[in-house]
Amino acid sequence: MKKETVENTLVDWFLDIERAVIIGIGNPLRRDDNVGVEIVKRLKGTNIKDNILIIEGKSVPENFIEPITEFNPSHILLIDAALMGLKPGQPRFIETLKISDVAVSSHALPLQIFCSYLIQVTGAKIGLLLIQPENADFGEGLSPKVESAAKRVVKALKHILL
Repeated sequence: MKKETVENTLVDWFLDIERAVIIGIGNPLRRDDNVGVEIVKRLKGTNIKDNILIIEGKSVPENFIEPITEFNPSHILLIDAALMGLKPGQPRFIETLKISDVAVSSHALPLQIFCSYLIQVTGAKIGLLLIQPENADFGEGLSPKVESAAKRVVKALKHILL
């Protein structure tokens, strides 16, 4: 029996992938809050397949609705920091059907509304990969624990998507 990890969950979630959009969300001026954007930046520099669209959504992912819908994805993965009461750097994957389990809203448009809209217009499977921040104060760079989590997520996504 395989150990239940976020990485294994992502492998299972992406099994029936046709086309996927991966959106990094965060504020580049708020340290660990920027973890989602940092992860997608690192993915952009790799040989991701043509059926994957990488978007740096920053703090306004809703600005990218048009390119997302035009890409016609089967899967949409949003990566963001979220206060979940976990250890710093600990990731959690949530399918949008369970999004009410976590309050995620430091953005102009709450992610619950954004995800609901994307489901309506694309019909895609939507998941959130959330990482517990350690330090979201003003500044740049990830804290060591969140940096370590970002590296693990990038490695896992490369394994799945390359």
